[in-house]
Amino acid sequence: MYSIIVVPPPTTEDEPTRTQHRLAPGERLVFGRSVPEGGLRIGHDGVSRRAGEIAAHGTFWTLSNLSAHQTYVVENPEGAGEHIKVAPGRLDAPVPFEFSRIVLPAAGDLLPVEVWAPRHDYLRGEDGADGEPTAPAFSVDRTKRYFAVLAALCEPRLRGAPHAPLPTMDQVVERLRPAWPAASRTSVQWNIDYLAVKLRLKPGPETAEPGPRLNGKKESLVSLALRFDLVREDDLVVLAAPSGRALR
Repeated sequence: MYSIIVVPPPTTEDEPTRTQHRLAPGERLVFGRSVPEGGLRIGHDGVSRRAGEIAAHGTFWTLSNLSAHQTYVVENPEGAGEHIKVAPGRLDAPVPFEFSRIVLPAAGDLLPVEVWAPRHDYLRGEDGADGEPTAPAFSVDRTKRYFAVLAALCEPRLRGAPHAPLPTMDQVVERLRPAWPAASRTSVQWNIDYLAVKLRLKPGPETAEPGPRLNGKKESLVSLALRFDLVREDDLVVLAAPSGRALR
């Protein structure tokens, strides 16, 4: 059973037929400008002859950086900028992302190597412990308007652009109109302020201390929501026209 799939960087010659490498647990794949047969060859003068090695494990994979001077970055395209850095010479750095992009700096270019790791193990069922249930870390109601506002803010980065700029207030209003025809700049801003308090990014009016206003409120909300999976791509359905029940 394959553990991970590695997709090489696109080139003008093989873009339509990018060869995938499939690794089972315990298997390794060397990549670079000049590699043995069966390795992943990246034909770019800025890539080391033996640039790195990917190793598949049961529930994760590791990246070894075999270059002498260049740091590699492994991005989580679904994680709003989440990434790890693998320093030159670092061996077997574990990567937990289900979908990853290794970014190789190469003489002014940034070459992406995609890694898909579909196999993950999860706990099945409850442990049967008695007592009071654990309180949720973040209490959000997906039927409320504030959640639709949060989804609209997160949408560009959930659609596969982790560094996309956040939508403007007018763009959020327009995006909400199918499910919330009366949405306005004022109502959207009220919900953003409410979310900032609800998710504890700022204190409520009765407890706030005097001082400068919180900057980057929308960015902070989106960062928190995507880091902790408060909003997933499946949740973007709340932005569609309602079928029988409107947002409350």
